[in-house]
Amino acid sequence: MNDSYLYIIIALLPLAAGMVVTQTNPYHALIIRGVLGAMAAMVDAVLGAADVALTEALMGTMLSITLYAIAVRSSLVLRLGVMENQSIEKNQDPNFQEIINDFRNIFNKHYMRLELVPYPTQETLQQALIEKEIHATCVRLKETDQTTESYQTAIRVPRIYNIIESELSSPKTVIRYFDVLESGVQHL
Repeated sequence: MNDSYLYIIIALLPLAAGMVVTQTNPYHALIIRGVLGAMAAMVDAVLGAADVALTEALMGTMLSITLYAIAVRSSLVLRLGVMENQSIEKNQDPNFQEIINDFRNIFNKHYMRLELVPYPTQETLQQALIEKEIHATCVRLKETDQTTESYQTAIRVPRIYNIIESELSSPKTVIRYFDVLESGVQHL
């Protein structure tokens, strides 16, 4: 019996593992991980280890990919705190809608979703940022004069701040980094 196909499949295992590690899109990495698990289960089955093949197929591939998909889906959400009257449905301000659309475009490039979280007052919004319930806030600036910057976005996550600062081209918002530790709140 010619087992050359088995050597080719075994040689593809480290290649697939390397592709999983170097993949930037987490969803593509999940797909490649599934292919890697299926190849490993097939090699185990061909070599006569049916119990190991079944365990790899069920636990190593199906269960782990399902759990990873849930984790990736929930971790790639940016929670943006806004005032209740600023929700997209209620707000007719084109500046706010333009800012939100710009944020969505930026985060889509980084495989993230934007979730707007409404708060009733400025104080509860600020407290939510301090308590890390949300990642950023976007609130209207006080009307002092007719400047192009009509909103202020405070971001507490340094990596997200760097992404938005480098990619946001809208002059409609002021971007600032909000350091929770320097805000005067002591964490235990």
